[in-house]
Amino acid sequence: MPDMLVKLYRLPPLAPVMDPLTAEGIRIRRAHLDEKHGITHWVEAHFGHGWAMGCEIAIAHRPVTCYIAVVLDQSPIPRDDLYAVPAELLIGFALYDVGAKGLFGPIGVREDYRGRDIGTGLLLRSLHTMADDGYDYAVIGQVGPAEFYEKTVGAVIIEDSERKN
Repeated sequence: MPDMLVKLYRLPPLAPVMDPLTAEGIRIRRAHLDEKHGITHWVEAHFGHGWAMGCEIAIAHRPVTCYIAVVLDQSPIPRDDLYAVPAELLIGFALYDVGAKGLFGPIGVREDYRGRDIGTGLLLRSLHTMADDGYDYAVIGQVGPAEFYEKTVGAVIIEDSERKN
């Protein structure tokens, strides 16, 4: 699978993707250090050990370089419990700066939540953060669906970038 290059100074805006997700109760936010165990176990169960190890590295970074997508539990909170907060269900993740500085990926969304622009939101949020951190370009490592990255962020395939074993 090849790598792709994306110009971070030409990213599409976040709001057209994030606003509809927020309206659905889906939030994309940075992972917290105290969530590392739960997130890595979830990623390992859904996407494998290698990607889970990437999550461990990303959550150990300062600032954290792991974004997660969560859907808020719609159950009512009992009014007599002042400390109750809505539960979140983890539905996706994206990493950057794990294998190397300026490298985006991997990214994954729970199968039953795919097709709802959650992956697009995770991708854009991560790449916008990289741009805010001063990167002009990002490499998207070993892409599977090249068309998704090309269409979403204008990424182009880097010639001769496929890894040879």
